[in-house]
Amino acid sequence: MNNKISARYALSLLDITEDTDSIDTVTEDARTIVAALDSSVQLRKLLVNPVIKTKLKASVLDEIFTGKVSEDTLKFIRFILDKNREEYLYGIMRKFLDLRNEKLGIVDVQVVTVVEFNDKQEKELIRKLESVLDKKVQMRFVIDTNIIGGFIAKVGDTLYDASVKNQLVNLKRQLLQGNTV
Repeated sequence: MNNKISARYALSLLDITEDTDSIDTVTEDARTIVAALDSSVQLRKLLVNPVIKTKLKASVLDEIFTGKVSEDTLKFIRFILDKNREEYLYGIMRKFLDLRNEKLGIVDVQVVTVVEFNDKQEKELIRKLESVLDKKVQMRFVIDTNIIGGFIAKVGDTLYDASVKNQLVNLKRQLLQGNTV
């Protein structure tokens, strides 16, 4: 039920952005809201707490997001609050971003590396991933020294593991099974 509610409101928001030609603005606003909710357990708890009055929740959200998101996005947040759907705000914004990317043929890719890629490496990886995925790629990088070298690319539920650590694990498995390399 959560996903259906989030999807319905997210689709409505996407329709509104198309009608008002504000998809870029609302996309940045949605990212801001998702980041705020990702970084604050207290804010997420506030939104899902049925004991806290909607008026107080509205006041808190206004305080946090006024000046940081567009007036249209603030109106949408207030609309969500009026419908007593504030507990779905995070899901709605995440789903909006997913629907927007799907509509525009964009895929989010999280790339885990041991060191930062230089521009040439980043462009080459984007080119290869766009070729494989047949979509425009938006990359986010995460540094993790445990992978030793190489990279891991996560696209939705799919993992492309080109890390040295994974290659060593595979080599060890082959050696233990008695397979020649």
